[in-house]
Amino acid sequence: MTRIDLSSFEGEDSVRPLTTTALREASEVPGVEDVVADYPATLYAEREGTYDLASHTLPAGGELPVVAGRLPEVLGARQVVLPAEAQGTDFRPALGRTVPFGYTRATGAGTGTSEVVRLEVVALYDPAWQVDGVGGAYLAEGTAAELAAARAGKPVGAFRAQDGAAGAVVAVGHQRQVDAVTQVLQEAGFAASPVADRVRQLPGLFGVADLGMRAGVGVLGLTAFVLGWVRARESARARLESFAVLRVLGGGRGDLQRLLLGEAALTGLVAGGAGLALGSGVSVALVGPLSGLLGLPIGLADALPGVGWALAALVLPVVGLGAGAWAGGRTALREDPYLAARATG
Repeated sequence: MTRIDLSSFEGEDSVRPLTTTALREASEVPGVEDVVADYPATLYAEREGTYDLASHTLPAGGELPVVAGRLPEVLGARQVVLPAEAQGTDFRPALGRTVPFGYTRATGAGTGTSEVVRLEVVALYDPAWQVDGVGGAYLAEGTAAELAAARAGKPVGAFRAQDGAAGAVVAVGHQRQVDAVTQVLQEAGFAASPVADRVRQLPGLFGVADLGMRAGVGVLGLTAFVLGWVRARESARARLESFAVLRVLGGGRGDLQRLLLGEAALTGLVAGGAGLALGSGVSVALVGPLSGLLGLPIGLADALPGVGWALAALVLPVVGLGAGAWAGGRTALREDPYLAARATG
């Protein structure tokens, strides 16, 4: 995943607030392509219904599981994306219409007035997608900031410069840059963490998945070693006559071992390449379902393995089968194949 979460903890002096200046500084870090700040507020029913929707900035990339309508590449200042239904209200009839929503403008300590904003409903998403809670309304960053500033009773510019955002998502150019950019942001005082870390920390199946992947690498290596060992022994025994001919022609035990090793390495390379292609295909096919299940935007580039994992998938079977073939070959060739062939007639 190529995204980093920035958090703002109110009252925590060690965490840098996400003000206009801070967000601008974050956007200037090498490798950062975009920074989208989140300004939570509330939209409630102005005429029909009794709903109160927590409003947020549309996530970076805008990858919501849309079930109706079309998500524009850039959300307009007076556009909104709603759940298909929430709090007993069906929003499907509102799709494509400009709908009045109520919001609060603070007028003093503990006091405020209700005002109306008209927003065009451009898309509806699956209500099961609840990364920001049940029934969130997603807005352009500027509109979200206006509503949050109104709730705080401040001009939007002053609110963004002084209070700052509740959170932000930093998009980087490539997955390999995530760790370096995260470290730079943390050193600059931001509470920054890769989105991938949040997935690993999820309970249940999601948290076990990362551990399972790492354990699987060890199992793959061990399995490849055992298969190489067994295959080398069986191959040596099945080709006693052929190996005997090689010995007669001057081939030594080391030459026979290298032959077994070369066969194992070639087999491992083919197996690793096939596994990498198959795994990548399955991963890409699961992008859509997992995005909705996890409540996180996952791009096609995020689904493909990084260079390190790709090399591991190719090299590990070669190394495992090769090591097993070398060990198994030494055991199988401990007896001279020429003499063994003569003994078996």
